Amino acid sequence: MGQKVRPTGFRVGVMESWRSRWYAPKKEFGDLLAEDYKIRHFVATKYEFAEISKVEIERTRDQVVVHLYTARPGVIIGRKGQEVDKLKAELEDLTGRRMDVKIVEITNPNRDAKLVAVKIAQQLQKRGSFRRAIKKTLDEVMSAGVQGVKIQMSGRLGGAEMSRTEKASRGSIPLSTLRRHIDYGFAPSQTAQGIIGVKVWIDLGDYSDEETSNGSDAKAGQASKVPKRAYKR
Repeated sequence: MGQKVRPTGFRVGVMESWRSRWYAPKKEFGDLLAEDYKIRHFVATKYEFAEISKVEIERTRDQVVVHLYTARPGVIIGRKGQEVDKLKAELEDLTGRRMDVKIVEITNPNRDAKLVAVKIAQQLQKRGSFRRAIKKTLDEVMSAGVQGVKIQMSGRLGGAEMSRTEKASRGSIPLSTLRRHIDYGFAPSQTAQGIIGVKVWIDLGDYSDEETSNGSDAKAGQASKVPKRAYKR
């Protein structure tokens, strides 16, 4: 990571997959890129309360598949799938394309940096103490079984006249180890004194350990070795 804020910039295409997966000729690329932004902005605005961590978009020749990673899937699905059908229709009206929406549940929100940052931002909006929010969040995230966590806030903390930056961390957050899965999240908090930016980094361990555990779960009871993959393309 070094001096870079977002760790996925180093890892995308190598250890991390792209958030948008499609190919297009040069003259269509800009329009599709703007369309991806419209989809993400619409979902984030309409379902701000649904704890959506990220939106991944896949495109085929005649269809767009939107993957929503959320900690509250029931809010988006609705009774008998009515809400997700409504969302699909609204996205089709927005883009003019055939859409498919898939919901992916996040089982433990304390292991997702984006959701942790949003949670802290909401506490600051409710006039909560930023020091108490940091300490409580550090304890909750570390109890979720992660290797380390770092939180940074910038702005008029506590209603001070001058803005400043506060940092706190627990465990390890390696800055230049590409095989480590470092999750990053950012959320702005609109307080009465101004906007406070909240950044969160979470060390989820090695990518190889995650793949080994996933492979062992899929092949439970079989004496087989799961190969460690160094790169994902």
